Amino acid sequence: MQDQIFELQYAMDTFYFLICGALVMWMAAGFAMLEAGLVRTKNTTEILTKNVALFAVACTMYLVCGYQFMYDGGFFLSGVTTVAGMDDAAVQAVLDASNEAGFGDMGEYAGASDFFFQVVFVATAMSIVSGAVAERMKLWAFLAFAVVMTGVIYPIEGGWTWGGKSVFGIFELSYSDYAGSGIVHLAGAAAALAGVLLLGPRKGKYNESTGAVQAIPGANLPLATLGTFILWMGWFGFNGGSTLKLGGIGVANEVANVFLNTNAAAAGGLIAALITARILFGKADLTMALNGALAGLVAITAEPADPTPLLSTIIGAIGGVIVVFSIVTLDKLKIDDPVGAISVHGTVGIFGIFAVLLSDPDATFGGQLIGMLTIFIWVFATSAIVWFALKAIMGIRVSEEEEAEGVDIAECGMEAYPEFVTQ
Repeated sequence: MQDQIFELQYAMDTFYFLICGALVMWMAAGFAMLEAGLVRTKNTTEILTKNVALFAVACTMYLVCGYQFMYDGGFFLSGVTTVAGMDDAAVQAVLDASNEAGFGDMGEYAGASDFFFQVVFVATAMSIVSGAVAERMKLWAFLAFAVVMTGVIYPIEGGWTWGGKSVFGIFELSYSDYAGSGIVHLAGAAAALAGVLLLGPRKGKYNESTGAVQAIPGANLPLATLGTFILWMGWFGFNGGSTLKLGGIGVANEVANVFLNTNAAAAGGLIAALITARILFGKADLTMALNGALAGLVAITAEPADPTPLLSTIIGAIGGVIVVFSIVTLDKLKIDDPVGAISVHGTVGIFGIFAVLLSDPDATFGGQLIGMLTIFIWVFATSAIVWFALKAIMGIRVSEEEEAEGVDIAECGMEAYPEFVTQ
């Protein structure tokens, strides 16, 4: 009977882990739809190509070397028993119990499910970059950066945080981040910011004589709205799967709290952003509302298990207010981010890191601050180096003529809406 219980719990935990990973993978579709809806028609094919290609690059690079950098485990040449969130003793206990129960060595299979769950997080971090550099970056320069980001930059900072490794062998972080407000979202935003600063704004975004911001509306807001709902749904796997298992009454209750709080924060973020936009602009701004929902999700991601539903709603609402002001501020600084990714994932990601202190008594301000600075400085600095190298070697921005014509034709040789007049 004990053996059967062990086998059933292992199967449930693994199945839950894989389903959550599949939900997070579905977020790739959400990013693709959101970004395709917020760019102009002449740039739609290229942004879709970026999103589908970066997912493949991320999966391959994390397989080749990323998982090794992050957890000292890899699958490219051989199976490994490393499982994120479990120390060596815990992993060995699982393996010993497996052998005693007559199931054989399950370590490779446990590692496989963990790898699948981790790799979709890597792709999520890279997806953040694609929207921020949209409409003017060369496709192949972007994909070259994706190779380094997903294979080296992200896995190394992930090793310092979730992997429990010391930072350059000097110090260890005392940093709490349940599902990655900093580890995933701030990291993606830091890489995006480095690229955007070097890339410069889109032509026509800022008036050359007055510096005034010129609105460049997205071509398909229904598509952007669909993308937001897909991301909202996928976030249940993003946060819920970060429990790393399901078996046990306590863990099952924690999963339920995570789902509840994740949804509450998204709702709070959307409502707060919608109201803030109405106060600032006099109109209900759909794009701000969509980014408000995503901001609420990012804000709660660092600690979705401990807060009450009311506190989760408040955390999400604060994130929703922050994202509106952040988008406006970045525009005033002439930092052109077509989809608001740096604000949603970066500015609000920083808030989410410190929001942990509201419900986690074990987290400290100093620990969160050092963790946040370590992630940002490492990712921003290394990304800037890679962007500079790519600019020198192959260039990272399309020509003015190609940008005016649309990167769909210049980079992909086809249009997403060939029957429409190019805008």
